[in-house]
Amino acid sequence: MEQRKYGNTDMKVSVLGFGASEIGSGVSQAEVETLLHSALDAGLNVIDTAECYGDSEEFIGNALAGRRNDYHLFTKCGHAAGFDSPDWDRQMLEQSIDRSLRRLQTDHVDVIHLHSCSEEVLRRGEVIEVLQKAKKDGKTRYIGYSGDTTDALYAIETGVFDSLETSVNIADQEAISLTIPHARDRGMGIIAKRPIANAAWTKAKVSPQDYEFVYWNRLRDLQYDFLQDEQVQNSIKQALRFTLSIPGVDTMIVGTTKPTRWAENAALLEEGLLAKEDFDRIRQRWFEIAESEWVGQI
Repeated sequence: MEQRKYGNTDMKVSVLGFGASEIGSGVSQAEVETLLHSALDAGLNVIDTAECYGDSEEFIGNALAGRRNDYHLFTKCGHAAGFDSPDWDRQMLEQSIDRSLRRLQTDHVDVIHLHSCSEEVLRRGEVIEVLQKAKKDGKTRYIGYSGDTTDALYAIETGVFDSLETSVNIADQEAISLTIPHARDRGMGIIAKRPIANAAWTKAKVSPQDYEFVYWNRLRDLQYDFLQDEQVQNSIKQALRFTLSIPGVDTMIVGTTKPTRWAENAALLEEGLLAKEDFDRIRQRWFEIAESEWVGQI
């Protein structure tokens, strides 16, 4: 598995990482252990979670406490359950970070991201101070921002963050020009979340309440030729390789509850980047069809 230097940090990250939102509920500890150990053994070295992803932090801590040096561990703060304080309260954030470390059974993570924090909240400064203190105290090696559109742009422009996690894929391309180049110019590491657009095109019907509804709708309009391939793995491969080919992206996190899925996705990347003409064709279709309200999705 190819690795890339993560911005100006000292980390080298596998281009395919694990997003832990899907293991937050509905799976067993044993299933998580099988999934994560097999992924690490196959070359994955990035695990991204959040304090609001159900039991995911605890599952990860229980499964991998003995392999802490084998991977880079990222988590997020800002939407914690179990506290009486509002989302961006300073004391709540500090308590949430400490709880995440206990759940993950570690004394530090590699990156803590603010989780979809608005520009308005960022401008007040307290949330940034909390992360800077956590870094100073050794609870995290680096600090980052997870989010999209102009909120992410403001976060980048503050110059205080080491890492950007943002949605970017065949159905979500605003970040390619709005934020990613600026983040790279500042030496930030860049994580692509939702890199296969939740494979929304593989579903015959999606309701407005479903997580992938926005992407499903957009892709019906975009009508990329490769999405018509009868072999679903071929279209997923094309979508994944598109995201990998975006200049500035260091790693892409994909969530799954299936132990074999990470290795399957890793195999899809064996051909590496898309040919320039294929990448440009997808971008051109976006420019032709995308509407102004097609902004980055959290």
